[in-house]
Amino acid sequence: MRYAVGMDIGGTKLSVSLGCGDGRRLNIVDKIKFPTPKGDYKGALDLMADAACGLLSKARLAGADLAGVGVSGGGPIDSGRGMILSPPNLIGWDEVPVTAYFKQKIGAETRLENDANACALAEWKYGAGRGTRNMVFLTFGTGMGAGLILNGALYSGTNDLAGEVGHCRSPVLDAGAYGPVGNGKAGSYEGFCSGGGIADLARAMLTERLQRGEKPAFCPNEAGVRDITAQDVAAAANAGDPLALEIYERSGRYLGGLLSVLIDILNPEAVVIGSIYARSRHLLEKPMYETMERESIPRSRAVCRILPAELGEDLGDIAALSIVL
Repeated sequence: MRYAVGMDIGGTKLSVSLGCGDGRRLNIVDKIKFPTPKGDYKGALDLMADAACGLLSKARLAGADLAGVGVSGGGPIDSGRGMILSPPNLIGWDEVPVTAYFKQKIGAETRLENDANACALAEWKYGAGRGTRNMVFLTFGTGMGAGLILNGALYSGTNDLAGEVGHCRSPVLDAGAYGPVGNGKAGSYEGFCSGGGIADLARAMLTERLQRGEKPAFCPNEAGVRDITAQDVAAAANAGDPLALEIYERSGRYLGGLLSVLIDILNPEAVVIGSIYARSRHLLEKPMYETMERESIPRSRAVCRILPAELGEDLGDIAALSIVL
């Protein structure tokens, strides 16, 4: 069994894990989580390095005992130089040399991948995508991104920007048509297939209903519209609220459109979808599959399974560890 340290850098939380694996199994030995300091990347890196050294000391290990340190964070990144390049959810993280920093502090080789790629590696090696050679992982969390496993290897693109599917605009919408803004573009797939997108869609549809004099059960007045979250919409949909079900039905249609494009272009064996899909599959599947039936090439669709991510709440930690294990 080989040991590694995983660093998962998010906009709201940081996670540091110690894991071990043999290529077939990966176990999390210990981990620490804490809030991400706002606008203070140096403080965040210090916290993570100190946490890693603490975990190693507790396990009676040193940097020299590690297979490496894996760092997972939101893009854009430069994996070759080991730098985080101004992600929208990490204000002030401008050209931050994370791999050089952790290598010096921990004493082990360090690699950086964007979070979608790292999650793709994790689900491919240890989760729902085991045994495939061609697999797509979709985040479907706060945002929408993809990690691509093609011909048995991670495909990152020319400058680490492969898989930015959330930025693509659905062909259902013209450039000037209305759609929730995701990834800086109205009507993008992230605008419909993400936590932020579902919340924005709910706010727009609630406002429209309220202005018509209707009172949707899960938000009967304008005062509550601003604070609506995707979790609120999911809870209402699970309780049978008609408007909440309509919101998820629309998200499912757009998800089906995105899957159709990926299936037609990449011909994968599986698309593994995390976060919201794993929790709300029952709300999304019917419109998703109806759209895929209409839009995707039948022979390509027939060989592609659509699967919820398997690794659950441990996915971020296993993803960071998978970069080096």
